[in-house]
Amino acid sequence: MSDTNNNIHTISILLQSWYPQHKRDLPWRHTSDPYLIWVSEVILQQTRVEQGYDYFVRFVRKFPDIWALASASEEDVLKIWQGLGYYSRARNMLQAAKQLVNQFEGVFPSDFEKILSLKGVGNYTAAAIASFAFGKPHATVDGNVSRVISRLFEVQHPINSTEGKKQLQSVADQIIDPVHPGIHNQAMMELGATICLPRRPKCEECPLQTVCMAHHHHSVASFPSKIVKTKVRDRFFNYFHIMHEHETFLRKRIEDDVWKNLYEFPLIETSGQVSLIEISDEEKFGKWFSKSHSLQFEHVVSMKHILSHQRIFAEFYRVKTEESIDHLPDLSFIKIDMADIEKYPVSRLIHKYLERFFVE
Repeated sequence: MSDTNNNIHTISILLQSWYPQHKRDLPWRHTSDPYLIWVSEVILQQTRVEQGYDYFVRFVRKFPDIWALASASEEDVLKIWQGLGYYSRARNMLQAAKQLVNQFEGVFPSDFEKILSLKGVGNYTAAAIASFAFGKPHATVDGNVSRVISRLFEVQHPINSTEGKKQLQSVADQIIDPVHPGIHNQAMMELGATICLPRRPKCEECPLQTVCMAHHHHSVASFPSKIVKTKVRDRFFNYFHIMHEHETFLRKRIEDDVWKNLYEFPLIETSGQVSLIEISDEEKFGKWFSKSHSLQFEHVVSMKHILSHQRIFAEFYRVKTEESIDHLPDLSFIKIDMADIEKYPVSRLIHKYLERFFVE
């Protein structure tokens, strides 16, 4: 990697000249409110802007400030978050809001280390809040910025390695404009999101083309390098949507697993794809259904749901019964009116099933 000092001043000038004419018009860019900036940054983690936009609008409409969020129930927060995935983000935000109320009297701290002390807030989010809201010279390094820096300076270390992350942060800290850190960070992120794309980057439109080492050496496609991800785990879920008139059963997932604290139908997880006859041999199946009569099982749909390190293969069965079931032997289930199911936060997988179910 060449000496970054040669290009620091040029990069800042080029970025800040390009950004005002090419930035996307997004609501969180019209505010210096640290709460709104925090909400937007957390929502946009692992989320496309197109999807995150609507969630941001709904979230701040429901929880317009720190106090409103801190006083909310976890179920209310998860319900607003439903379908966005990575639900630990929402749970952490709720805890952080309580921290802000209890430790900082409901006022967002401007100090980087204090922002970093909030639940779920890492270096990137703390830097974003510090620079966007308070004008502090802390460089934001997300996936987009990592790609830009990697190509600008031909960073050899994989960007997801410890060495690579340290190097990228070091370079980002060197090239940030201390006078206008917020604009600089926004411009770097926007460049990565719209121009310096993972595939088919628009080098001919890039304002940093003249100072980009990878472009100069015709090696853009070689950067950034990454360590191969861990193996994806396959899981097999069999859901039972029990129906008696307008009633059904739900259970909250409380284990440290996917979709913690979200609700779902009775579930039997198996080691592979199995038939209903094979599932009927499972202990849970006998426990739930052996004492009931006139049950009708109908396979409704098969669904595949992709998570970061898991693939969920789900089978949905409707279980119709003419007799009322007061409770399931497993007391963790609650009986609800189907009309009230919208009140319960569920995973995107269950939500997709319900969308299909209500259409039919």
